[in-house]
Amino acid sequence: MAEAAVAVNLAGLQLANPVMLAAGTAGTLDELRDALDLSRVGAIVTKSITPLAREGNRPWRVVPVDAGMLNAVGLANPGIDAFVKDYAPKIPQVGCPVIGSIAGFSVDDYVRVAAAMNAIDTISAVELNVSCPNVHKGCEFAADPALLTELIRETRAVLTNTRLFVKLSPIPTGKITMTDIARAAVDVPQSSPTGPNKRPGADALCIANTTPAMAIDVRTRKPKLGRISGGLSGPAVHAMAVKLVYDVHRNFAKAAQTPIVGIGGVFTWEHAAEFVLAGATAVEVGTGLFADPRCPIKVVKGLEKWTREQGASVMDLVGKVDDGESQAR
Repeated sequence: MAEAAVAVNLAGLQLANPVMLAAGTAGTLDELRDALDLSRVGAIVTKSITPLAREGNRPWRVVPVDAGMLNAVGLANPGIDAFVKDYAPKIPQVGCPVIGSIAGFSVDDYVRVAAAMNAIDTISAVELNVSCPNVHKGCEFAADPALLTELIRETRAVLTNTRLFVKLSPIPTGKITMTDIARAAVDVPQSSPTGPNKRPGADALCIANTTPAMAIDVRTRKPKLGRISGGLSGPAVHAMAVKLVYDVHRNFAKAAQTPIVGIGGVFTWEHAAEFVLAGATAVEVGTGLFADPRCPIKVVKGLEKWTREQGASVMDLVGKVDDGESQAR
């Protein structure tokens, strides 16, 4: 049984531990249950669901690269009607909180799926996937604060029964920073906030999705992915994701009391602990599941030992990196 020290409160959602299974890496819902006891993870995020069923991109969709993995699955999923009919009834038997992932190509797409998921009372939260780099315009909302604010305003209006998490892209650089995008996701003008926490914008920020990348077979001179490019995940992106979490927590989320879910290359408990110290309340494991389906359990056990050694709970350690900033001020 997980220790109390690793239990976390994620925007009012109580999790036995901070380790979540990332969208699209554990099947549509609970397909990993034969390889992994889902009751031992904090939560599971469903495959990203769109209004209509999608077959996804042509092969190859997943290829290994140095220190990571490239994927261009293309949001393959059964569509919201099939999800409600065939998967939603199974949620009570999953063994841990279920977070529904939503994707789309227009505001109307997101609103339609959000409304359907809002009617499923066993869904603990929804995660808006506004940052998929392996479909056309998949990162459009996550790269434009105004578009993101509009999307969240419209989606939040139909999410009256559940929490709203927003999965951001690591792309914003230069004039528009990740902090700008995070603020746009949270500070949404709306006169009548909805959802359990009565916030007009996101209840939590998920940082970050995969990084746009590609690989080429030098013998055939062809791209290794059928779609040419896709998203890079795994240890190769971990250090970058840690910095993004740190920046958003320090510059905005801490003061706004908005929790962060750290995503990117979590293979070990040390990776998860880095995210916590940088400012994340929870983490998502994705690529690690492909290498070892029991990876999340090992991460949980490592965090339990770490909290004992630190003499503090995970919640106590969120954002507690010793960066010298307090001394500098």
